[in-house]
Amino acid sequence: MRKKLLALVLTGALLTGVLAGCGSSGSDSKTIRIAASPTPHAEILEQAKPILEEQGYTLEIVEFEDYVQPNEVVESGEYDANYFQHIPYLNRFNEEKGTHLVNAGGIHYEPFGIYPGTKTSLSDIADGDSIAVPNDTTNEARALLLLQDNGIITLKDDAGLEATVNDIVDNPYNVKIVELEAAQVARVVSENAYVVLNGNYALEAGFSVGKDALAYEASDSEAAKTYVNVIAVKEGNENKEAIKALVDVLKSDEIKNYIKDTYDGAVVPFD
Repeated sequence: MRKKLLALVLTGALLTGVLAGCGSSGSDSKTIRIAASPTPHAEILEQAKPILEEQGYTLEIVEFEDYVQPNEVVESGEYDANYFQHIPYLNRFNEEKGTHLVNAGGIHYEPFGIYPGTKTSLSDIADGDSIAVPNDTTNEARALLLLQDNGIITLKDDAGLEATVNDIVDNPYNVKIVELEAAQVARVVSENAYVVLNGNYALEAGFSVGKDALAYEASDSEAAKTYVNVIAVKEGNENKEAIKALVDVLKSDEIKNYIKDTYDGAVVPFD
C-alpha cells in the first residue's frame, strides 16, 4: 500500500512538472502565442511566422476584434504578447485596469485620417454636420486634435492627449461629434459627413490613406512617435528570448518592405 501511494505521489509530481512546463509563457517555450487585431497586425504577423519558424519558433496568432480582451489575456498569462495598440492606450489601460503590461518594441504607426462620409471634401463642411470619432480616451483625443489641426474645432490649450468633447471651446460649424466604439466608426460613413479613423480600421473599410484621406497626420509628426504600435507583454517577460526574436523579426527589412508595399501609407514602419 505504501509503495502504491508513493508511486501515485511521484506520478502526480511528474505530471505537475510537465504541465507547468507547457504554459504559453514558459521561459524555454518555442511557441509564442499572440493576440492581434486582424488588420494590419495579424497580417503582418503572418509574414513574420515563416521567418520565426526558421529560427525554431512557432507563432500562434489569434485575432481579436476589440481593444480590451487582448490585454486581459496577456495579463492573465494565457497569451505571451499582443500586437494591436499604441503606447498611450497601453499606459491608460494599465492605469484604469491595474494591469502590468509593458512595451517590448515599437513596430509601426498608423496615421489617423479624416475620411469622407456623405461629403467628399472638407471645404464642403456646413453648419450642423456630424463627424464620427472613436470614443476610447486616447484615440478620441487624437481624432479631436486632427479636427483642430484642420480648422474644424478648437480645443482648450492644455487638452492634449486627454482631450474630450468637453474640451471644445470653439465650434464654428456647430459640428456634432458622434462618439462610437472604434470598430464601429467605419460602419457609419453613410450617416455622417465625415469619419475619423485610425489606420487599421480605415484599411478594413477599404480606404486608402494616400487616395481617400481628406487630411491625415504627417509622417514626421509627434503623433508618429507617440502612437507607435507595440508588442506588449506582461512586465518581466520583455527580455525573454522568444519575445526578443519576435520583435527583431518584425523590425527586419523584410517586414518593413512588406508594410511599405502593402498598405499604401496607412501603416508605416517605425524606426
